[in-house]
Amino acid sequence: MNQIGRGFGGIPDVVKNLIILNVIVYFTTVYLFPQYYGMFAMHFVLSDKFEPFQIVTHMFMHSPGLAHIFFNMFSLWMFGSVLEQVWGPKRFLSFYLIAGLGSIGLFTLTNYLQWLHITNNFSFEQIQAIKDAVLTVDGGYRYHLIEGYDRGQVENAIRLYFGQVVGASGAIYGVLVAFGMLFPNTELMLIFFPVPIKAKYFIPILIVIELFLGVNSFKWDNIAHFAHLGGALFGFIMVKIWNRNRNRFY
Repeated sequence: MNQIGRGFGGIPDVVKNLIILNVIVYFTTVYLFPQYYGMFAMHFVLSDKFEPFQIVTHMFMHSPGLAHIFFNMFSLWMFGSVLEQVWGPKRFLSFYLIAGLGSIGLFTLTNYLQWLHITNNFSFEQIQAIKDAVLTVDGGYRYHLIEGYDRGQVENAIRLYFGQVVGASGAIYGVLVAFGMLFPNTELMLIFFPVPIKAKYFIPILIVIELFLGVNSFKWDNIAHFAHLGGALFGFIMVKIWNRNRNRFY
C-alpha cells in the first residue's frame, strides 16, 4: 500500500515527462504555430494529407480548449503514476506507447472498413467527388451531390476522408484498464459522480458506454470512441500477458 500511496503523492519520471511533452506540444500546435496543427494530427490513411509519422505525433497533441488535455493529463497523473511505481519506467513507457498505437490501429481499421462499406458501389468519379469536397467556414463541407445515394452516407464518407484525430486518450484508456485490472477494489471518486465506486465496476461501465457511442456514431458526437476502445483492448491484452503468473494487486 505504501507503493500505491507514493504513486498518487508524487510524479514518477516517465509520467512527468509525458505530461511535460504533451503540454509543450499542445501550446506549440494550438497557440504558437497553429498552421502545423493539421500536419501532425492523424488523418485518414487514404487521404492525401496522411503521413506515417502522424501515427505517433497525434498521440501528443490535443484539441483546442483546455478540457481535453486537462482530463487526459489528470488521468495520466492519477493512474499512470501508480502503474509506473508498480512496473517501473521502461515497462510503463512501453505499455503507454503500445496502448496508444493499438488505439489508432483499431480506429484506423474501423474507419477503413466503414469507408469500404459506404463507397463499395461508388464509381471512381463519385469517390473523386467526395475527395474534392471543400471545407466551409461553418465547419461543414460543400460538395457535388452524388445522385442515387443517400445524402447521409455521402456525408459520412466525406467526414471519414477529411477527419483528423488528436489526443492521448487511447493510451489513457489503456492505463485506466490496467489500473482497474491490477487494483479492482480501489474506490474512485469522480467529479461528475461524487459517489465512491470500485474500479472493477467503473472501468467496464466506461467501456460499455464507449462501445455504445462508437457503434451508433451519432452526428453530434465527434469523439473517436474506437480509438478509446483500441487503447483499452491493447491495455487489457498486455496486462493479461504480463500478469499471467502473478498475483493481483489491491
